[in-house]
Amino acid sequence: MPDTGSSAPPSPERFFNAVNAFQLTEAMKAALDLGIFTAVAQGNAVPSTIASRVSANERGVRILCDYLTVQGFLSKTDGSYSLPPDSALFLDSNSPAYIGSVVHFLANDRQRENHRQIADAVRRGGCADTQTPLEPNDPVWVVFARQMMPMMRMPAQMIATALAKEAPARKVLDIAAGHGIFGITVAQHNPGAEIYAADWPNVLEVAKENAEQAGVADRHHLIPGSAFETDFGTGYDLALITNFLHHFDRDTCISFLRRVHMALEPGGRAAILEFVPNADRVTPAMPASFSLIMLASTPSGDTYTFSELSSMAQAAGFSRVIPSDAPMGAEQLVIAYK
Repeated sequence: MPDTGSSAPPSPERFFNAVNAFQLTEAMKAALDLGIFTAVAQGNAVPSTIASRVSANERGVRILCDYLTVQGFLSKTDGSYSLPPDSALFLDSNSPAYIGSVVHFLANDRQRENHRQIADAVRRGGCADTQTPLEPNDPVWVVFARQMMPMMRMPAQMIATALAKEAPARKVLDIAAGHGIFGITVAQHNPGAEIYAADWPNVLEVAKENAEQAGVADRHHLIPGSAFETDFGTGYDLALITNFLHHFDRDTCISFLRRVHMALEPGGRAAILEFVPNADRVTPAMPASFSLIMLASTPSGDTYTFSELSSMAQAAGFSRVIPSDAPMGAEQLVIAYK
C-alpha cells in the first residue's frame, strides 16, 4: 500500500514497475528453464562458467543474471553470483524444497491469456465460459497435479500435524485431491487411516502414482468423478477441502458443503484450506490479491473472509467453525465440525 505519510515526492516508479511486471515473469521462466539457479548452486559463479553449464550465450547469461540480481533472486559480489537463502532453498532443482516446477502451471499460456482479458472479466464479473478450467477432465488439472505438488508439501505437513494433535484420523475423504499430497500426508501421520481421494479420473492417476511412491497405496482409494455429483459414501471422520471453495460462488459452496456434511459421521471434521483475507479484503496482501486470479479464471470464484467461510459452513449444517492457529504461510486452515 502507498505510504501516505511519506515525505518523498510523487513518483511514477510504481506504475512503470507494474506495467513491466511481465518482464520479471518471463525472466524467471527463462532462468528456471535454463537451470541458472542450479548452475550457480553448483559453484558456477561467473557468466562464462554459468553459460557453459547451461549451454547459453555468455552475454545473455550476464544480462539475465544481473537482472535477477536487481530483483533479489541472485546476489553479486566482485563479478561473482551466488544464491540468497530463499533462492538456494526453493529454486535450486537439487534442493528437496525446490518449487520451480510450479511455473508450468502458474504462468502457463491459459493463465496468461486469462489475465490479458481482465478488463472483459471485470465487465462480466467473471471469466468467459471458454476460459474456465472447471470442465470435466480438463487437462489443466493434470498439469496442476504434476507441477504444483512441491509447493503443497509444506502446508500438507502442517495440516496433518495440526489435525493429528486434535484427534487421530481413521476414514478420510480427500476432495479435489489433485496430486493427493494432503491425503497422503495425513495417511503418513495416521498409520491406521484409510484415504478416499475424489477427483477427475485423469487427475487421480497422478494421486495414485504419488501414493505408491509414498508407500501408502494400500490405504489410498480412488473415487473418480465430479465433487458435486459423485457418491462419497458416509462414515468419514475427516474431510479435506484444500484450495477448492475459492473456485465457486457462495451458493455453490454451500451446496457442496452440504454434501460433505452428509458424508461425515457425527463429530466429524472438515479441514478447509483457503486464502483468507481480512474483513477489509485488502490485507494480508497475498490472500487479498488471490481474488483477482479467480476473477480472471473462473465464472464466479472469489476469496472468502473467515466470517464468510463460517457462514457458508453453518448454512450447510456444520455446528461449529473455528480458525486454526497452525502456521500455514499465506493460507489459513479453518475447521468445521459436524
